[in-house]
Amino acid sequence: MTASVIYESDLRTTCIHLRSGSSFETDAPTDNQGKGERFSPTDLLATSLASCILTTMAIRAKELEHILRQVKIDVEKIMQASPRRVSQLNLTFHYPDGFVADAAQKAKLEEIAWTCPVKESIHPDIKLNVDFNWPQ
Repeated sequence: MTASVIYESDLRTTCIHLRSGSSFETDAPTDNQGKGERFSPTDLLATSLASCILTTMAIRAKELEHILRQVKIDVEKIMQASPRRVSQLNLTFHYPDGFVADAAQKAKLEEIAWTCPVKESIHPDIKLNVDFNWPQ
């Protein structure tokens, strides 16, 4: 098993990673009867894509891991009403000052991003927009 999820109350859960014991809470979003004080389950779906992209880049491009430090991805999740589901994910990369990558490195990192396990697990009806926003 990977995790345990416990329903607390007021549309909040506690999620426990069994191997490490680390935990976090989720809330339903404010547009769906929740408090919105924590990540919602759909926020986690969107955020896991960005986390997976960066992690997979670091694994598969080990020689470039050092240039990935402090790279940030902003995540926007767009919901549709009926059926209620995630309809679009927009990811925008931001790089620390002094970031340098040549064309071959950029191409390699983009290929890795588009083949990360979370991306490969997302339903094809969800529109994905990734702006690599490479520094000029």
